[in-house]
Amino acid sequence: MSSESVLAILLGYFGLLIIISFLTSRKADNETFFTARHTSPWYLVAFGMIGTSLSGVTFISIPGEVGNSGWTYLPVVIGNCVGYVVIALVLLPLFYKLELVSIYTWLETRFGEKARLIGSFFFIISQLVGASFRLFLVVGVLQLAFFDRAGIPFAATVFITIVLVWIYTFRGGIKTIVWTDALQTIFMLVSVVLTILVICRALDYDFKFITATLQESAWCRVMDFNWRSEHNIIKQFVAGIAITIAINGLDQNIMQKNLTCKSLRDCQRNMFSFSVMFLGANVLFLVLGALLYLFASFRGIALPGKTDDVFAFLAMNHFGVVIAVFFLLGITAAAYSSVDSSLTALTTSFSIDFLKINPKAGNQKWKRILVHLSFSFLMCLVIILFRELNNSSVVNAVLKAVGYTYGPILGLFAFGLLTKYEVKSRYLFWVCMICPLLSYGIDRFSEQFLWGYCFGFEILLLNGLLCFMGLWLIRQSR
Repeated sequence: MSSESVLAILLGYFGLLIIISFLTSRKADNETFFTARHTSPWYLVAFGMIGTSLSGVTFISIPGEVGNSGWTYLPVVIGNCVGYVVIALVLLPLFYKLELVSIYTWLETRFGEKARLIGSFFFIISQLVGASFRLFLVVGVLQLAFFDRAGIPFAATVFITIVLVWIYTFRGGIKTIVWTDALQTIFMLVSVVLTILVICRALDYDFKFITATLQESAWCRVMDFNWRSEHNIIKQFVAGIAITIAINGLDQNIMQKNLTCKSLRDCQRNMFSFSVMFLGANVLFLVLGALLYLFASFRGIALPGKTDDVFAFLAMNHFGVVIAVFFLLGITAAAYSSVDSSLTALTTSFSIDFLKINPKAGNQKWKRILVHLSFSFLMCLVIILFRELNNSSVVNAVLKAVGYTYGPILGLFAFGLLTKYEVKSRYLFWVCMICPLLSYGIDRFSEQFLWGYCFGFEILLLNGLLCFMGLWLIRQSR
């Protein structure tokens, strides 16, 4: 594919997003930016959240990771769906009743202002790093597909992509994102489905033969009962529940979209519908991953050493122009549907929790715009830094990092919901800082001191449990 074609595709794509932004952000103010004035259709939010939750990490890393661990990621996804039920039945009623803009305001009502600031701080760190990781994937693909040939350096590519996100989000905020996410989800899913169809046709084998071949291979292995393995099925399932509750239920990014629905009933209908679609979308990605490796095996194609490069390599070189076009659209949509909402959530959390901006005050719009711009700049820096540090599968790196940063948030909310104790606020910060460090140390030496046990995504549970225990030690009665 020529550089001119890539550029035309990208410009057309972002042109469409900017048009949507213009239509949805007319007469927009801070309340529109933060809450969409609670006018979002629940079905549109549910569908758009697929793109936000999956992101570029899923689009590239999950199919590639099939070559290493098969379908052992599937129990995590099933656990995710259970977690969404918990969110719908427990957290949404709580947040909606209090009419929260930032969900960390609840921590202030429970433990005081310091708890709200700590919760928001850990969210900001988690979201800034996680969103930057996800966008790093797309920038790398765009660099390979166009910008390298045009002589544009990586740092400039990062800057251009962030500027494009800022342009279509800085006015309408969450109201714009609800609509753009739905469009981006369509591009992402169409790309995956088309690629699956092209592979099946290219192999020239019937469905029964392909299914039998995949079942006999390690690429579709789901069950891992080795208790020491990080892919153990029970560990994966339980970790999936905890990851969903912490990353989605206690995450301003996801919950901000849910709280734009008109009523609590619509919020819950959105969450239940989304969980079903989320499971189906992840199964599609796992099927795609197995087919990618089957295709390479039958054709004798030497794959890249990094699993994150497998899908991009085959799509751009072996599946024809149409798939290459939709791959670029899919990966761009997958990343931007996650990054744009992350940028809005970061702006919301900092503006509400730290600057205490009143969404209904019309004279504070400039503060919100400045915060939005500042986080855009920080994201650029983190992406450039990550390029120098990246040396493992991005999906594992992101979720592992989330385990350390979301642990204190999980512990704070769990302690607040499950007990009636207050905490001594002067010790709160130290408890929340020490627990991630303890979790890292335990994870680092678990194989030596825990009989070969290897932590996976359940490191989040350990982190949250340590925080809960620390809060118990500094508890005091009301």
